[in-house]
Amino acid sequence: QVQLVESGGGWVQAGGSLRLSCAASGSIFSIYSMGWYRQAPGKQRELVAAILSGGSTNYVDSVKGRFTISRDNAKNTVYLQMNSLKSEDTAVYYCNAKIGSDFDRLFGSWGQGTQVTVFP
Repeated sequence: QVQLVESGGGWVQAGGSLRLSCAASGSIFSIYSMGWYRQAPGKQRELVAAILSGGSTNYVDSVKGRFTISRDNAKNTVYLQMNSLKSEDTAVYYCNAKIGSDFDRLFGSWGQGTQVTVFP
């Protein structure tokens, strides 16, 4: 099973940028599909962006054009570049690894989460 550690969260003013990183260990990173989810207080965890083992990506509509997911298989790391941040992006962001492409269901390996707070 793969272990995941997120980093890069923090406080940022609306309109600013952050880059989240998720370092994986313990398994063959390149075979996993990777996703970033987020969970705001009182809300369900939702998929933000995903990148399959072959490199295909998909995004939730609310972040399209602002967020970019990428992966570096040589570094066993997946990134989430977040630009033009809005207050509604405030949440705990979780990295997820799974085999396959079913990101509608919450399964697989999870990181501990990193807080992103966007203030006006």
